[in-house]
Amino acid sequence: MDRPAKRATSADVARVAGVSRTTVSFVLNDKPGQTIPEETRRRVLEAARSLEYQPHSSARALAAGRSDIVLLSLPAMPIGAGISRFIEELATALAEHGLTLVTHLSGAQARPLPAVCATVNASAVIGFEPFDRDTTRALHSAGAAFVFPFRTDDAPAMRSVGRLQAEYLIGRGHRRIGYAMPLNRGLHAMAEDRLYGATEACAEAGIDPPVVASTDLETATAARAVTEWTARSVTGVCAFNDETAIAVLAGMRTHGLAAPDDLAVIGMDDIPTARLTVPPLTTFSFALAELSKRQAATIVAGLTGSAPRIPSEDVGPRLVERASA
Repeated sequence: MDRPAKRATSADVARVAGVSRTTVSFVLNDKPGQTIPEETRRRVLEAARSLEYQPHSSARALAAGRSDIVLLSLPAMPIGAGISRFIEELATALAEHGLTLVTHLSGAQARPLPAVCATVNASAVIGFEPFDRDTTRALHSAGAAFVFPFRTDDAPAMRSVGRLQAEYLIGRGHRRIGYAMPLNRGLHAMAEDRLYGATEACAEAGIDPPVVASTDLETATAARAVTEWTARSVTGVCAFNDETAIAVLAGMRTHGLAAPDDLAVIGMDDIPTARLTVPPLTTFSFALAELSKRQAATIVAGLTGSAPRIPSEDVGPRLVERASA
Protein backbone atom coordinates (compact mmCIF):
# COMPACT_ATOMS: atom_id res chain seq x y z
CA MET A 1 0.00 0.00 0.00
CA ASP A 2 1.41 3.41 -0.99
CA ARG A 3 2.20 5.74 1.86
CA PRO A 4 0.54 9.17 1.71
CA ALA A 5 2.72 11.96 0.38
CA LYS A 6 4.45 14.08 3.01
CA ARG A 7 2.82 17.44 3.55
CA ALA A 8 4.81 20.25 1.94
CA THR A 9 6.42 22.76 4.29
CA SER A 10 7.58 26.32 3.86
CA ALA A 11 11.13 24.91 3.73
CA ASP A 12 10.10 22.93 0.63
CA VAL A 13 8.66 26.06 -0.95
CA ALA A 14 11.84 27.98 -0.10
CA ARG A 15 14.00 25.26 -1.64
CA VAL A 16 12.03 25.14 -4.90
CA ALA A 17 11.83 28.94 -5.15
CA GLY A 18 15.48 29.43 -4.20
CA VAL A 19 14.74 31.84 -1.33
CA SER A 20 14.76 31.81 2.48
CA ARG A 21 11.86 30.52 4.59
CA THR A 22 11.43 34.03 5.98
CA THR A 23 10.89 35.37 2.44
CA VAL A 24 8.34 32.62 1.83
CA SER A 25 6.51 33.68 4.97
CA PHE A 26 6.49 37.33 3.96
CA VAL A 27 5.12 36.54 0.50
CA LEU A 28 2.47 33.99 1.50
CA ASN A 29 1.26 36.08 4.43
CA ASP A 30 1.39 39.27 2.34
CA LYS A 31 3.27 40.90 5.19
CA PRO A 32 3.05 44.72 4.96
CA GLY A 33 6.20 46.83 4.99
CA GLN A 34 8.29 44.23 3.15
CA THR A 35 9.82 45.08 -0.23
CA ILE A 36 9.84 41.80 -2.13
CA PRO A 37 10.87 41.92 -5.83
CA GLU A 38 8.01 40.93 -8.10
CA GLU A 39 10.07 38.15 -9.69
CA THR A 40 10.79 36.68 -6.24
CA ARG A 41 7.13 36.91 -5.28
CA ARG A 42 6.15 35.13 -8.50
CA ARG A 43 8.64 32.28 -7.88
CA VAL A 44 7.39 31.77 -4.34
CA LEU A 45 3.73 31.68 -5.38
CA GLU A 46 4.45 29.28 -8.26
CA ALA A 47 6.46 27.00 -5.95
CA ALA A 48 3.65 27.01 -3.39
CA ARG A 49 1.09 26.09 -6.05
CA SER A 50 3.23 23.35 -7.56
CA LEU A 51 3.77 21.78 -4.12
CA GLU A 52 0.13 22.26 -3.09
CA TYR A 53 1.45 23.97 0.03
CA GLN A 54 -1.05 24.63 2.80
CA PRO A 55 0.10 26.74 5.80
CA HIS A 56 -0.36 25.49 9.34
CA SER A 57 -3.66 26.48 10.84
CA SER A 58 -2.48 26.79 14.46
CA ALA A 59 -2.66 30.56 14.46
CA ARG A 60 -6.28 30.51 13.27
CA ALA A 61 -7.18 28.78 16.53
CA LEU A 62 -5.95 31.71 18.62
CA ALA A 63 -8.64 33.39 20.67
CA ALA A 64 -10.41 36.27 18.91
CA GLY A 65 -8.86 39.66 19.43
CA ARG A 66 -5.29 38.49 19.97
CA SER A 67 -2.57 39.74 17.68
CA ASP A 68 -0.02 37.58 15.91
CA ILE A 69 2.87 39.39 17.64
CA VAL A 70 5.37 37.51 19.83
CA LEU A 71 7.68 39.88 21.71
CA LEU A 72 11.19 38.60 22.46
CA SER A 73 13.00 40.37 25.31
CA LEU A 74 16.77 40.28 24.93
CA PRO A 75 19.02 41.16 27.88
CA ALA A 76 21.57 43.94 27.48
CA MET A 77 24.37 41.81 26.12
CA PRO A 78 26.29 41.43 22.85
CA ILE A 79 24.19 39.69 20.20
CA GLY A 80 26.71 37.28 18.77
CA ALA A 81 26.41 34.96 15.80
CA GLY A 82 24.93 32.10 17.83
CA ILE A 83 22.10 34.17 19.31
CA SER A 84 21.45 35.86 15.96
CA ARG A 85 21.05 32.47 14.29
CA PHE A 86 18.67 31.32 17.01
CA ILE A 87 16.52 34.45 16.63
CA GLU A 88 16.36 33.95 12.87
CA GLU A 89 15.35 30.31 13.25
CA LEU A 90 12.75 31.21 15.90
CA ALA A 91 11.25 33.90 13.66
CA THR A 92 10.99 31.34 10.87
CA ALA A 93 9.44 28.69 13.12
CA LEU A 94 6.86 31.16 14.45
CA ALA A 95 6.05 32.30 10.92
CA GLU A 96 5.07 28.69 10.18
CA HIS A 97 2.24 29.27 12.68
CA GLY A 98 1.31 32.70 11.33
CA LEU A 99 3.08 34.50 14.19
CA THR A 100 5.48 37.44 13.89
CA LEU A 101 8.53 37.88 16.12
CA VAL A 102 9.42 41.36 17.41
CA THR A 103 12.59 41.86 19.47
CA HIS A 104 13.24 44.30 22.31
CA LEU A 105 16.66 44.95 23.84
CA SER A 106 16.41 45.67 27.55
CA GLY A 107 18.74 47.94 29.48
CA ALA A 108 18.88 51.10 31.55
CA GLN A 109 17.90 53.35 28.63
CA ALA A 110 15.28 51.04 27.14
CA ARG A 111 11.53 51.48 27.49
CA PRO A 112 9.99 49.18 30.11
CA LEU A 113 9.04 45.83 28.65
CA PRO A 114 5.33 46.06 29.63
CA ALA A 115 5.10 49.40 27.80
CA VAL A 116 6.59 47.87 24.67
CA CYS A 117 4.22 44.92 25.00
CA ALA A 118 1.23 47.28 25.08
CA THR A 119 2.55 49.35 22.16
CA VAL A 120 2.99 46.40 19.79
CA ASN A 121 -0.08 44.58 21.19
CA ALA A 122 1.91 41.39 21.81
CA SER A 123 -0.04 38.24 22.61
CA ALA A 124 3.04 36.46 23.95
CA VAL A 125 6.23 37.72 25.60
CA ILE A 126 9.29 35.48 25.77
CA GLY A 127 12.80 36.09 27.07
CA PHE A 128 16.24 34.65 27.72
CA GLU A 129 16.02 35.51 31.41
CA PRO A 130 13.27 34.77 33.95
CA PHE A 131 10.74 37.56 34.53
CA ASP A 132 10.12 38.61 38.11
CA ARG A 133 6.60 38.44 39.53
CA ASP A 134 5.87 42.16 39.13
CA THR A 135 7.03 42.19 35.50
CA THR A 136 4.97 39.09 34.70
CA ARG A 137 1.90 40.68 36.25
CA ALA A 138 2.50 43.92 34.31
CA LEU A 139 2.92 42.02 31.04
CA HIS A 140 -0.39 40.24 31.54
CA SER A 141 -2.02 43.59 32.34
CA ALA A 142 -0.53 44.98 29.10
CA GLY A 143 -2.33 42.28 27.13
CA ALA A 144 0.10 39.37 26.97
CA ALA A 145 -1.77 36.08 27.27
CA PHE A 146 1.41 34.01 27.53
CA VAL A 147 4.68 34.93 29.28
CA PHE A 148 7.51 32.45 28.90
CA PRO A 149 11.24 32.67 29.79
CA PHE A 150 13.57 30.31 27.91
CA ARG A 151 16.09 30.00 30.77
CA THR A 152 14.22 27.73 33.16
CA ASP A 153 15.32 24.98 35.52
CA ASP A 154 14.06 22.32 33.13
CA ALA A 155 16.57 23.21 30.38
CA PRO A 156 19.48 20.84 31.15
CA ALA A 157 20.75 20.98 27.57
CA MET A 158 21.51 24.68 27.95
CA ARG A 159 23.39 24.14 31.21
CA SER A 160 25.34 21.10 30.03
CA VAL A 161 27.59 22.96 27.61
CA GLY A 162 30.47 23.58 30.03
CA ARG A 163 30.28 20.02 31.31
CA LEU A 164 30.51 18.61 27.79
CA GLN A 165 33.42 20.87 26.90
CA ALA A 166 35.38 19.86 30.01
CA GLU A 167 34.53 16.17 29.60
CA TYR A 168 35.86 16.28 26.05
CA LEU A 169 39.17 17.81 27.15
CA ILE A 170 39.47 15.44 30.11
CA GLY A 171 38.80 12.53 27.78
CA ARG A 172 41.72 13.72 25.63
CA GLY A 173 44.03 13.49 28.64
CA HIS A 174 44.01 17.06 29.94
CA ARG A 175 44.27 17.29 33.72
CA ARG A 176 44.49 21.06 34.13
CA ILE A 177 41.58 22.89 32.53
CA GLY A 178 41.07 26.59 31.92
CA TYR A 179 37.84 28.50 31.35
CA ALA A 180 37.65 31.62 29.14
CA MET A 181 35.09 33.92 30.75
CA PRO A 182 33.72 36.84 28.67
CA LEU A 183 34.50 40.26 30.12
CA ASN A 184 31.09 41.65 29.18
CA ARG A 185 28.92 41.48 32.28
CA GLY A 186 25.79 41.01 30.20
CA LEU A 187 27.04 37.52 29.37
CA HIS A 188 28.04 36.52 32.90
CA ALA A 189 24.82 34.73 33.91
CA MET A 190 25.04 32.36 30.95
CA ALA A 191 28.80 32.02 31.32
CA GLU A 192 28.52 31.17 35.03
CA ASP A 193 26.06 28.39 34.18
CA ARG A 194 28.54 26.90 31.72
CA LEU A 195 31.44 27.30 34.14
CA TYR A 196 29.41 25.46 36.78
CA GLY A 197 29.04 22.50 34.41
CA ALA A 198 32.76 22.49 33.66
CA THR A 199 33.54 22.62 37.38
CA GLU A 200 31.27 19.63 38.03
CA ALA A 201 33.02 17.62 35.31
CA CYS A 202 36.42 18.41 36.81
CA ALA A 203 35.26 17.41 40.29
CA GLU A 204 33.93 14.10 39.02
CA ALA A 205 37.25 13.44 37.27
CA GLY A 206 39.15 14.15 40.50
CA ILE A 207 41.01 17.21 39.17
CA ASP A 208 41.16 20.84 40.25
CA PRO A 209 38.39 23.24 39.13
CA PRO A 210 38.98 25.25 35.96
CA VAL A 211 41.37 28.19 36.07
CA VAL A 212 39.14 31.12 35.12
CA ALA A 213 40.54 34.00 33.08
CA SER A 214 38.47 36.74 31.46
CA THR A 215 38.84 38.15 27.97
CA ASP A 216 37.05 40.24 25.42
CA LEU A 217 37.57 40.02 21.67
CA GLU A 218 40.84 41.97 21.74
CA THR A 219 44.05 40.06 21.06
CA ALA A 220 45.97 41.80 23.84
CA THR A 221 43.35 40.91 26.47
CA ALA A 222 43.26 37.30 25.30
CA ALA A 223 47.06 37.16 25.37
CA ARG A 224 47.01 38.12 29.08
CA ALA A 225 44.55 35.29 29.74
CA VAL A 226 46.86 32.87 27.91
CA THR A 227 49.76 34.08 30.08
CA GLU A 228 47.77 33.22 33.21
CA TRP A 229 46.84 29.77 31.94
CA THR A 230 50.33 28.81 30.87
CA ALA A 231 51.75 30.05 34.19
CA ARG A 232 49.35 27.69 35.97
CA SER A 233 50.08 24.68 33.72
CA VAL A 234 46.70 24.71 31.95
CA THR A 235 46.72 22.51 28.84
CA GLY A 236 43.11 22.80 27.64
CA VAL A 237 40.64 25.71 27.63
CA CYS A 238 36.83 25.69 27.53
CA ALA A 239 35.74 28.98 25.95
CA PHE A 240 32.35 30.53 26.70
CA ASN A 241 31.53 30.62 22.98
CA ASP A 242 33.21 30.48 19.60
CA GLU A 243 33.98 34.21 19.48
CA THR A 244 35.79 33.90 22.81
CA ALA A 245 37.63 30.79 21.60
CA ILE A 246 38.78 32.62 18.46
CA ALA A 247 40.11 35.44 20.65
CA VAL A 248 42.04 32.85 22.70
CA LEU A 249 43.59 31.45 19.51
CA ALA A 250 44.64 34.98 18.54
CA GLY A 251 46.12 35.55 22.01
CA MET A 252 48.08 32.32 21.72
CA ARG A 253 49.66 33.44 18.45
CA THR A 254 51.17 36.50 20.17
CA HIS A 255 53.06 34.08 22.41
CA GLY A 256 54.10 31.84 19.54
CA LEU A 257 51.81 29.07 20.81
CA ALA A 258 49.67 26.79 18.68
CA ALA A 259 46.59 24.67 19.30
CA PRO A 260 46.27 21.92 20.27
CA ASP A 261 49.93 21.09 21.03
CA ASP A 262 50.56 23.99 23.39
CA LEU A 263 46.99 24.68 24.49
CA ALA A 264 43.83 22.90 23.33
CA VAL A 265 40.81 25.17 22.80
CA ILE A 266 37.14 24.23 22.49
CA GLY A 267 34.27 26.61 21.76
CA MET A 268 30.49 26.60 21.60
CA ASP A 269 27.97 27.50 18.85
CA ASP A 270 29.73 26.40 15.64
CA ILE A 271 29.49 29.84 14.05
CA PRO A 272 30.39 29.99 10.32
CA THR A 273 33.90 31.32 10.98
CA ALA A 274 34.73 28.47 13.40
CA ARG A 275 35.80 26.25 10.51
CA LEU A 276 38.04 29.01 9.11
CA THR A 277 40.27 29.56 12.14
CA VAL A 278 43.84 28.30 12.29
CA PRO A 279 43.52 25.55 13.25
CA PRO A 280 39.79 24.94 12.65
CA LEU A 281 37.90 25.21 15.91
CA THR A 282 36.54 22.20 17.79
CA THR A 283 33.16 23.22 19.21
CA PHE A 284 29.67 22.17 20.19
CA SER A 285 26.45 23.26 18.52
CA PHE A 286 22.75 23.11 19.21
CA ALA A 287 20.29 21.98 16.55
CA LEU A 288 18.88 25.50 16.36
CA ALA A 289 16.15 24.75 13.83
CA GLU A 290 14.76 21.94 15.96
CA LEU A 291 15.16 23.94 19.18
CA SER A 292 13.27 26.85 17.61
CA LYS A 293 10.46 24.55 16.50
CA ARG A 294 10.10 23.35 20.09
CA GLN A 295 9.95 26.88 21.40
CA ALA A 296 7.40 27.85 18.74
CA ALA A 297 5.25 24.83 19.58
CA THR A 298 5.32 25.79 23.27
CA ILE A 299 4.29 29.37 22.47
CA VAL A 300 1.41 28.31 20.21
CA ALA A 301 0.23 25.86 22.85
CA GLY A 302 0.37 28.60 25.46
CA LEU A 303 -1.78 30.85 23.32
CA THR A 304 -4.30 28.23 22.27
CA GLY A 305 -4.53 26.32 25.54
CA SER A 306 -3.62 23.10 23.78
CA ALA A 307 -0.93 20.52 24.46
CA PRO A 308 2.27 21.43 22.60
CA ARG A 309 3.25 19.17 19.73
CA ILE A 310 6.96 18.98 20.43
CA PRO A 311 9.16 17.73 17.56
CA SER A 312 11.00 14.55 18.49
CA GLU A 313 14.43 15.58 17.17
CA ASP A 314 17.30 15.73 19.65
CA VAL A 315 18.26 19.35 20.36
CA GLY A 316 21.13 18.73 22.78
CA PRO A 317 24.64 20.01 22.10
CA ARG A 318 26.46 18.09 19.38
CA LEU A 319 30.23 17.79 19.12
CA VAL A 320 31.83 19.31 16.03
CA GLU A 321 35.33 17.88 16.18
CA ARG A 322 38.03 19.79 14.35
CA ALA A 323 41.75 20.38 14.98
CA SER A 324 41.95 22.93 17.81
CA ALA A 325 41.42 20.41 20.63
